[in-house]
Amino acid sequence: MAERLTRDHVPVEETWNLDDIYPSPEHWAADMTAIEQDIEAVSRFRGRLAEGASVLEVCLRAQETLLSRLDRLRRYAYFRLATDGISPDNQGMSARAERLAARVDAARSFIVSDLAELPKGTIERYLDQEPGIMPFRALLEDVERRRAHLLSPETETALAALGESLKASSAIWQGVTAVDMICPPIRDGAGQELSVSIAGYVFGHSHAADRDVRRAAYESLTVGLHRHGTTLASALAIHINQNVTLARLRGYASATEMILARQRVPLDVYENVLDVVHDEMAPHVRRLTRLRARVLGISEPRRYDLEAPLDPDYHPGATFDQCGRLIQEALRPLGDDYGALVSAAFGNRWIDRADNAGKRSGAFCWPVHGVHPYVFTTWHDALRSAFVLAHELGHAGHYTWTLREQPLSTVAIEPMSLMLEAPSTANELLLAHHLLDTAPDPRFRRWVILQSLGTFTHNMVTHLLEGRFERRLYQLAEAGKPLTLAVIMSVQDEIFERFFAGAVALDDGARLYWAQQPHFFMNHYSYTYAAGLASACAAVAMMRAEGQPAVDRWLEMLGLGATLPPVEILGRAGVDIAHPDTLRHAARYFGSLVDELEQSF
Repeated sequence: MAERLTRDHVPVEETWNLDDIYPSPEHWAADMTAIEQDIEAVSRFRGRLAEGASVLEVCLRAQETLLSRLDRLRRYAYFRLATDGISPDNQGMSARAERLAARVDAARSFIVSDLAELPKGTIERYLDQEPGIMPFRALLEDVERRRAHLLSPETETALAALGESLKASSAIWQGVTAVDMICPPIRDGAGQELSVSIAGYVFGHSHAADRDVRRAAYESLTVGLHRHGTTLASALAIHINQNVTLARLRGYASATEMILARQRVPLDVYENVLDVVHDEMAPHVRRLTRLRARVLGISEPRRYDLEAPLDPDYHPGATFDQCGRLIQEALRPLGDDYGALVSAAFGNRWIDRADNAGKRSGAFCWPVHGVHPYVFTTWHDALRSAFVLAHELGHAGHYTWTLREQPLSTVAIEPMSLMLEAPSTANELLLAHHLLDTAPDPRFRRWVILQSLGTFTHNMVTHLLEGRFERRLYQLAEAGKPLTLAVIMSVQDEIFERFFAGAVALDDGARLYWAQQPHFFMNHYSYTYAAGLASACAAVAMMRAEGQPAVDRWLEMLGLGATLPPVEILGRAGVDIAHPDTLRHAARYFGSLVDELEQSF
């Protein structure tokens, strides 16, 4: 078996260039010291916000400086940990950054508390008096919305100081899955030994043409997850119960109400996404599952068959550079400015694509304030990888446009979750349409349709079911039900069984699916993938029908940041995500792709 390379042995061109943030860890450490002055610059305004609008402006701008430096410190540390979680230096650096973040949160927590204690109407008067605080309007309005749910200033400070401890569950998941979890090696059809990890399975083995390889990798991953099942279940239960407790302390009816209040998403929109998408997509997915079983000659489909290639001898390859050029062509309708961003990402090492020991699973894109976005993935020389990168570069474009227009402290209030996946999935759709419009032959067209179906099943099935699973666990926790490993696995089984309705045979591997996902530590984030893709479907359809006016609305929306609730922000692009028909339209489009796929066979 070819062992996975350690981080210091992967080609440098496959890694991202963190020197754009800090030239060296020593410079990072120097900023750790320098941030003390930033903390003091903010702390000196404690108890002074009643002095007037000009004092508030200086305080908010000092906070902006503090948050910008902290953002660079935390991202640099986490990026190193994400790419090499084995390294003790990276573990220590990340721990120091998170402890510092908790200190910063505690030091600036007075801002919200002091603003909330001002007489009602004072914030509105400040906004009228001082134009310099207008960029922070969304932040100030957020304080007004949260006023009734804030605890005493002393309690808020204590909770902020406990920030690192309150995030321990996520850190446990990261440590177990990236460092401690060992999956037994497997062998391919030629007898070659293969390693198995979460990332390796998700991005590689689950797509293998050889069913024996898929099954062996699935069973190996199941063994690895099961060894740590109790620990991972405890971590998830602690995270959920913390939110339930915090919601009760703050006077919310439920943790879901508390989380959605921060997102500024109405409960009925959240429920619609989880229920309408589920019911509309399920018949099409069952049909797709039956088609896959028929074509591949599988009598009893298992979860490890859901990504099996339907045309296993046809897998268009593409190098990293080729995918870069293709993505630029596909996203050309978004304009030259957007194209320059994509070019810089590929040309300036904004993307980490290496596969090395200790690297966490999945893919993500995070911005670094004052620097640029960074994209994280594990690369395979396949055209499918272009869809992953197009997706993450959609986040890069969103972050870039937003941070051009909005202060970091405003963006940090986190109201954008509902629409966060819209720009990313829109890019995937634009890429798919570009490929379909230029498809050289029917077989390639069928392959592109399969990739589009993958985009939908990833966002409107996999993550949608994660959202329903998460909702059910919160319901049980609110009712006082202990979230044991057995309970969690039973809920996972129920969620899958209702959706697939017998079309897929379930086993312990399926019931352990939740253990390989970090989304459950991100507070009702999974459902936003379905909402985002449905929004993207509507927006891309308008772009193709209207041309530039729809593109202009889309780009304007990207820069709105937190200035409006996300439903209203999407409305600026012409998307009504609150209406069930927007969700149904996306499901119908998915169904039409299944129709064409059936006809191709």
